[in-house]
Amino acid sequence: MGIKIIGTGKKLPKHMVTNEALATFLDTSDEWIVSKTGIKTRAVCTEESLTDLAEAASRIALTKAGINMCDVDMLIGATMTGDYNMPSMACCVLERLGGVCPAFDMSAACSGFIYALDAADAFISAGKAKTVLIVAAEMMSRMVDWNDRASSILFGDGACACVVTKGSSLKYIHTTADAQVDTLFARAGRGNNPFIEESIPSGYLEMQGQQVYKFAVKTIEKEIHLALNAINMKAEDVDYFILHQANTRIIDGARSRLQLPAEKFPMNIERYGNMSAASIPILLDEMIDDSRIKTGDILMLIGFGAGMTAGTAVLEW
Repeated sequence: MGIKIIGTGKKLPKHMVTNEALATFLDTSDEWIVSKTGIKTRAVCTEESLTDLAEAASRIALTKAGINMCDVDMLIGATMTGDYNMPSMACCVLERLGGVCPAFDMSAACSGFIYALDAADAFISAGKAKTVLIVAAEMMSRMVDWNDRASSILFGDGACACVVTKGSSLKYIHTTADAQVDTLFARAGRGNNPFIEESIPSGYLEMQGQQVYKFAVKTIEKEIHLALNAINMKAEDVDYFILHQANTRIIDGARSRLQLPAEKFPMNIERYGNMSAASIPILLDEMIDDSRIKTGDILMLIGFGAGMTAGTAVLEW
């Protein structure tokens, strides 16, 4: 392992949807949504494409890193909601930025950013790239059924990019999957294939809420213990646990079981909802911008999502 993040940048849609707005067409209320999820608003694309968000986030990250696109050797997208089935979101962003390098997407749902970070570490450590641009971006608003109260209240759209180069920041990284397809999924469908008797249409996101909750809380606890044991650290040595922003009840549930203080678990889900692969880097970017993260801080990033995938990274900033 030998990488560091030298620049981050985020971009959110202009349109913010409040709980009160959802209550105009769903049987719900601000009080109910906050009590169940901790979410009050979420950003939803109405004018922007996902490529628009990803491009803007990338330009900000490159500027902060002090480099140009010609310095980037590889572009890795982390998404499951690209504007096209093909080409990849990464190729769409590459075209906008005017770059020429390998570009591909990784689909690991809400663990996508950690998976992409792991891939960047592998390529850089193997000497196949010096600088990698990771773009984690999701338009969850195109995956949910807006008539379904259980899922539509949870998600938001957003993008964040990170410039990764050789360094000594990454202390630990682990990715895995505990295959449970039916727990959280969205069917691809079969198009209009004339050779099958019954067409299977593309579907909206479906999930088993209780199973997702149990998996997430168990996974957070397990991943923290694995990481701490691997690098011979204690929980108090970690300055911030930057978790996928799925639901405040999940984060609070895991934190309570671990008996760790709330100040070590920053959250922005109240404003943005669940942005899948984009949630971890967007929170990281916000904490960098407002100087919460300082040189020498130990950060543990944990993602968990459909698949069921999980990923953990420990960084010394």
